Amino acid sequence: MAKKLLAEAFGTFWLVFGGCGSAAIAANFPYQTGADIAPGNPFGLGFLGVALAFGLTVVTMAYAIGHISGCHLNPAVSFGLWASGRMKGSDLLPYIGAQVAGGVLAGGFIKLVVAGGPAFQLVMAGSNPLATNGWGAHSPGGYGFWAALVVELVLTFFFLLVIIGATDRLAPVGFAGAAIGLALALIHMISIPVTNTSVNPARSTGVALWVGGEAVGQLWLFWLAPIAGALLAGWFYRNVLSSETN
Repeated sequence: MAKKLLAEAFGTFWLVFGGCGSAAIAANFPYQTGADIAPGNPFGLGFLGVALAFGLTVVTMAYAIGHISGCHLNPAVSFGLWASGRMKGSDLLPYIGAQVAGGVLAGGFIKLVVAGGPAFQLVMAGSNPLATNGWGAHSPGGYGFWAALVVELVLTFFFLLVIIGATDRLAPVGFAGAAIGLALALIHMISIPVTNTSVNPARSTGVALWVGGEAVGQLWLFWLAPIAGALLAGWFYRNVLSSETN
């Protein structure tokens, strides 16, 4: 268990640092505009680059630690796998604790790196400092609460369907990491303008705690919606799609 928790902490660090770090450090380089992520900036990563960065973190970690911990990197994933019968309930809290710890450590590391460059005030003054999540004034596209709630719940539901299906005993062997990483990239392509994309409470918490204020005040939704979507997906797959007799 100790090795599993260490793998989850390091893997979640990599996800948050790679994904949120790309948004905070590289998406807007060379910092020509006040936008958090400038899709029209020819030098920065833009939305597409950030989406791919999140997907690549999952692909790389899936093959690095998947055989150790299952490479959850996300409390919602752990809840969904538990609901599908793939994870023991006694492992839930330790996994979630390790994931949040890795995410918070990564958020602090991103802030430390950004503070050492010329864009610190730009990154921290935007609507999504350190790539935090939110709705209303903290939505990159100005989307409201209900849009944020629905998109986070629905996208997490489908994310878990991909994860559970791709790792099913009847699924093609060796391709799960690629399918899951591509799914996460697609999810970001859809929802960055809406909530800056969470589908992962550890990712949201990891940066929000270093920003404070409304980033923390709105954090509850990015726990509630992803976990609800994941639980629904786990139940649905186990009772409707699974080939195993329950």
